[in-house]
This record gives sequence, structure tokens and C-alpha cells, in this order.
Amino acid sequence: MYAIVEIAGQQFKVERGNKVYVHRLEANEGAKVEFDKVLLIDNDGKVQVGNPTVDGAKVAATVIEHLKGDKVIVFKKKRRKTYQKWNNHRQSYTQILIQGVLGKGETLKDELKAEKRAKIVTAKKPVAVAEVVAEKVEAPAKKAPAKKAAAKKAPAKKAAAKKKAD
Repeated sequence: MYAIVEIAGQQFKVERGNKVYVHRLEANEGAKVEFDKVLLIDNDGKVQVGNPTVDGAKVAATVIEHLKGDKVIVFKKKRRKTYQKWNNHRQSYTQILIQGVLGKGETLKDELKAEKRAKIVTAKKPVAVAEVVAEKVEAPAKKAPAKKAAAKKAPAKKAAAKKKAD
């Protein structure tokens, strides 16, 4: 389930568990916030499009931290006119964690219960231990090619032949 939501003048595609950087919000770190300007909700193929927003829909989130973005350098110059202007800027952002997308009349607890039910229904069948062990067995180490091994033995044979001749 995902939604398109407008946060601080920008539109974001969000789903449960996403971390999103938005323009600075007036909330403290750790505070829970809700956004009610939900433009679209997709619930496993069932799409609800708002006109302009979906009635009663909300996105619940938690503020993780406030931070600043990378420095952006602004440099203006007009050659041969002795005009140069240098400036920079760092945008303030808020990182939020999306707790859930709530439809009309839903609460965050209802969504968590539905998600747990879906996990139980789609639980995978147990895998045999032999299959797991077979996957973890590594291939045997490769032996040196025959040519290199023969080349290493050849000088030793010549040295032994010289010793016998002496």
C-alpha cells in the first residue's frame, strides 16, 4: 500500500517504513505528525484518486531528526566588467519515518493488525535443513593447471640430473 501525499508544498510517494527527507517542519524530534493532503492511495491495485484530495485519508509519520543538506555554491561573474558575486546556501530538511497510510476512518493500530494478518496468510512453507546446508556448501578449491605444475617440476629434474653427473 502506498500513497502520494503533499508535504510542505512537495509531493512524495510514501509507504509504511519509508524514510523521507522533506523541507523543515515545525515539529520536535520524536514527535508524531499526520498529513491529510493525500492525493492518491493504492491498496494492492485498488486505486483511490482524490479530487483534489482523498476524503478522510491521512499519512502518519514520526520526526526522526532535523538536518541540513549539502552546501550549494552560487557564483556570478560578468567578465571584463569587474563583477563577481559569491554566495552559498544550505537547505534545512527534516527526516521523517512513515508509520502508515490510513484510509477513511482507519487508525494506525488497525493498519498494523491488518499487516500482521497478511504476513500470517502469506507465510512461507518451512525449508528442509538439508536444502539449507546444501546451499551453504562451498565448491572445492581449484587445483593448479597441469602445465604450471609440470613447469615447476622440470627445473628440479634438471638440477637432480646435474648433481648425479658431478
